[in-house]
Amino acid sequence: MPGRVSARKGELSTSAQKVSSQPLRSRRTTASSNIAVPDEGPSSPLRMRICLIFADAQRSTATHRKLAVNLRKIQEECCYESTGRRNQDIEGDFREDDFNVEIARCVIRLMGVKKSEGAGDRIVRFLGMFLRRANDKDATLIPAVDVEDPPTFPDTPSNRLTSHILSILFPLLASKEKVVRYRATQLVAHIINSLDSVDDDSYHLIRGGLLKRVRDKEPMIRVQAVLGLGRLAGNEGEEDLDDVDSDGDDANGLLDKLLQVLQNDASAEVRRALLLNLPLTPKTLPFLLERARDVDFATRRALYTRLLPALGDFRHLSLSMREKLLRWGLRDRDENVRKATGKLFRERWIEDCVGSKGVSEHGTVQQTTPPNLDGLLELLERIDVVNSAGSNGIAIEAMAGFWSGRRDYRDAMSFDDPFWDNLTPESVFVARSFNDFCKGEEDGKYEAIAEAKIPEVTKLAFFVQRYVNDLISSIRHNIAQSEDEPEQDTVEKEFIVEQLLHIAEALDYSDEIGRRKMFALLREILTIPELPEEITKLVVNVLRGICGSEATGEREFCGIVLEAVAEVHDNVMTDDQPADNEDESFHSARSELSESTPSKARSDTRTSRDGNNSEMDEEKAIREIMINMKCLHIAQCMLENVEGDLQQNIHLVTMLNNLVVPAVRSHEAPIRERGLLCLGLCCFLDKALAEENLTLFMHCFTKGHDALQVSALHILSDILIVHPKLVTADNIDPALQKSVYKIFSKGLRASVAADVQSAATIALCKLMLMSVVRDEDLLKQLVMLFFDPASKENAAVTQALSYFLPVFCHSRWENMEMMAAVAASVLHHQVTLADEMEDEDGAIGVNTIGSMLVDWTDARKLVVQDAGRIGWDEAGGKDAQAVNGDVHLTLAECLLERALAHGCPKDERKVLLTMVGKLYTTSNSSAEKLQVVSDLVVEAIDGKIATDTATKNALNRYHSILSKVLGEVRITQSNTEDQASDPTMGGNETQMEVELGVDENEMQSDEKPAGTDAQNILLDQLLDGEDDDV
Repeated sequence: MPGRVSARKGELSTSAQKVSSQPLRSRRTTASSNIAVPDEGPSSPLRMRICLIFADAQRSTATHRKLAVNLRKIQEECCYESTGRRNQDIEGDFREDDFNVEIARCVIRLMGVKKSEGAGDRIVRFLGMFLRRANDKDATLIPAVDVEDPPTFPDTPSNRLTSHILSILFPLLASKEKVVRYRATQLVAHIINSLDSVDDDSYHLIRGGLLKRVRDKEPMIRVQAVLGLGRLAGNEGEEDLDDVDSDGDDANGLLDKLLQVLQNDASAEVRRALLLNLPLTPKTLPFLLERARDVDFATRRALYTRLLPALGDFRHLSLSMREKLLRWGLRDRDENVRKATGKLFRERWIEDCVGSKGVSEHGTVQQTTPPNLDGLLELLERIDVVNSAGSNGIAIEAMAGFWSGRRDYRDAMSFDDPFWDNLTPESVFVARSFNDFCKGEEDGKYEAIAEAKIPEVTKLAFFVQRYVNDLISSIRHNIAQSEDEPEQDTVEKEFIVEQLLHIAEALDYSDEIGRRKMFALLREILTIPELPEEITKLVVNVLRGICGSEATGEREFCGIVLEAVAEVHDNVMTDDQPADNEDESFHSARSELSESTPSKARSDTRTSRDGNNSEMDEEKAIREIMINMKCLHIAQCMLENVEGDLQQNIHLVTMLNNLVVPAVRSHEAPIRERGLLCLGLCCFLDKALAEENLTLFMHCFTKGHDALQVSALHILSDILIVHPKLVTADNIDPALQKSVYKIFSKGLRASVAADVQSAATIALCKLMLMSVVRDEDLLKQLVMLFFDPASKENAAVTQALSYFLPVFCHSRWENMEMMAAVAASVLHHQVTLADEMEDEDGAIGVNTIGSMLVDWTDARKLVVQDAGRIGWDEAGGKDAQAVNGDVHLTLAECLLERALAHGCPKDERKVLLTMVGKLYTTSNSSAEKLQVVSDLVVEAIDGKIATDTATKNALNRYHSILSKVLGEVRITQSNTEDQASDPTMGGNETQMEVELGVDENEMQSDEKPAGTDAQNILLDQLLDGEDDDV
């Protein structure tokens, strides 16, 4: 980092004063009063040599090193006393000041070079290389000073030259010309990045000047400013806060200002430059890692390809940050970012865990180490595989990329018996991810590897049984233990069993012996009451795969699961029964003895007995709730794996009547809510059942709490997607349809909870995209919700609507017409809302809203169109002239009617007419609509409703377009009528035949094929020609 000293040297100020005292003249290239160049005067040998060096330097960077050596020789000849060699190659006596003036002359001519010229960048690089080399050479020539505090900024010719160049560049940083500001900022930034230290005065001038350029309106200048300030940020100390700038730049530290720029600058290049040049400190690291969520994909890619590899050992990051970086990178919408993240994980992070020494200072892996299972297990431990390998975890995606890119690990993996006997969460996940990768390849080229390394079904069944028994024993031990005994950790054991079941789910059950073994084992496991819910779900999924996908297998699957449900219920109730009998016998014995006890003692005994009974009743009620919840969960897992007709499966009908319906009618809220989920799954399998229970789900939304409302919305939307005829059939009850629409309308209101609002928005968007729900009022409510500033706090709603609205409009012609019908009312609501709200509320401008509505209703952007509404050229592209413009005509009609209405505010009318001027009109539109809109435009012009010039011009321009299009349509219609009345087209011939009374049957009998008539006509013409010749 550039260092500083307490004071400048006297020679520097003298040199600067000498240069500034020379006469100056203006330069046309700078066009600024601050930019001046010295009077060149007569040419000199020194100038010729320096100019030749700079001329060669601007052509190519290949010779920069040699040219810097030559320029250094000239500097030494001018600055140092050399016996017998001074100025031997230069005619005349030249001093250090002359050399500095010639260098400054070349620097000034650099200021007018545009950014697009590569020669300017090459000169900047050459100057930086020369100054660095010259300072290094001067440092070797300085004699060693044996003092306690040697000067940190020695007085050398190169340091004086650097200060002289900087003194010339400082005034140019504030030039009016952006090119001059850019070159001056670029050169200052490059100089401070090339040198190790600058003097104290120059440091403060550089800092102040570059801080002003950080706020420049040109992004290219801000980029160069942050490149320079990034080098200075590491030297920022507490003493810098004592310096007061006129603009208040030192109110915060330099590093804090750069972090603000990193977060808030609108230019992606500026943010990317700061990302790669800020010092890596505990303070800056969180802000730098934030750029993984930057809107610019190049900035996100730079984080994963350059910053994170150069960061060092990833284990210094917190666990949450590692997981976030992996999740953000592997699920990025840009493919290059995803590839960079996968490469970082499988090449850089694994080397950190293995302990490789083949990693360079920049973080690149120069030589990979041999596969190491311990290192891979540590890598999985560092990303907390137990919590990140779930349904929404990132570990599966990370390991899929790992196996895909590391063939050496793929070939070296060996899952022998000792591996399965001592499973850990990390090791079992290695086996599960390896099996999923091999089985998940489309061409199946790795299936042979999985079959060779993963144990067969029978052996895996023994492993599953072993670890399930271990888990259940730990769970029962924790239940039966006393308060003093420590609990056994079951989280890792649950994870191991889950991963084994995931492996079992992907196995091939063509082996009948293995299939029977696994089938009997899972059937037995499912009846264990203490089995965790996630494992229960996996067991049911594996059973479904074992039974087969045909109808017979589905019925067998349902029967087995329901048997397990009944057995779970009976086992638990049986465990409670002996205790009840023992209690009853105890009560009877106590009642016999109570006759010989005094009355007071009997009353005390009765009171204690009632208290014990109440506690037992409460425990029994809790036990029953747990039993019913367990049975309902098993039934829910089964229903999620069933696709057949409900009425055709007797097991499902029995479950519905004996388990689901009583649960829905239960007074216990947990049982009732889970019963509703099961009932909703049953409704997917039977349309009549769904129609009967729609009212029930709507009642749950109306009267339920937030979580129940979300569940009701999910169930309703899924039922309507599966059975769309419930609201789209011709004979549908209007009251039922209105009730369903009213439920979604209530869910969209701002008064409901955020989760309910987002669930209603997403569900309604799905239904409208699938054309299940087609209601203009709901569409209008969605559009107003999208533009409502209050909805910005609900990110799920904003994200869903930002995707839905353009896709909905551009996917179907009918959807676009619906949007055109509600556009005027939406705009009226937004104008009214904008008048009521203040600017700081973050409301979207009405002009922006109008532009978006015009874009959503533009027929040229339709993805799917009819053959009559769109034409296609030979290359398969859209023919814009053939697009039907009726949608924008409908929108124009609505906008003009609203603008002509009495009481329309002036601001709203201005927006409406501005929108009219942006509409697309073509001759391939309805003539009637064109005429109607044209009449409305004429009425608007005659009524002088446009008050400002811009609105008048927009209205007149649209009127001229309509007039031109109407003329084309009339010409087309006239040509069509002429063709219809042309005798050669056969119209008069038919009329003559009718007038002559020719019988229609005779005409049909006399008709000849068209090809024969053409041949006869051609023969007659040839014969006529021969007669003329004769």
